[in-house]
Amino acid sequence: MTAVGLRIAVLVAATVCTGLIAGLLAAFAYAVMPGLARTDDRTFVTAMARINESIINAWFAVIFGGALLFTIGGIPLHLRAENPAALFWNTAALVLYLVALVITGVVNVPLNNGLAGDEQTVDPATARRRFETRWVRWNIARAVAATAAVGCLGGALVQTTGG
Repeated sequence: MTAVGLRIAVLVAATVCTGLIAGLLAAFAYAVMPGLARTDDRTFVTAMARINESIINAWFAVIFGGALLFTIGGIPLHLRAENPAALFWNTAALVLYLVALVITGVVNVPLNNGLAGDEQTVDPATARRRFETRWVRWNIARAVAATAAVGCLGGALVQTTGG
């Protein structure tokens, strides 16, 4: 495989993985959470707890981690490339995806863990009140960051292919 071919392959893999994560986060923002908002407290808490349990699986891990690893992997491949703009877009994508990861690790995962603990020990209305508004707000932020990362990866692909 040529150097350009390798750069394109890595960028395509990064774009696909990041796109899948951005789509998942966006789907929560525009479909899952608005749907759950229309449920009673017990249904909301139980459904979110089951979703949080089921999302921890090998497919999610490969895609979530693949987005990061392939995006990082594109950077050294572009250091000596003919078009430095591709490096800029790849780096911007990495920064944006890292923003989504930081939000996930600092806000959403702790809220998920707190909800799991609250599910059995606190009344559903209190558990929901502690979780819903903050989780939704920060999910939208991470969905925007991940979606912008996809756009940046698209920019890197365009620059790499000479488009």
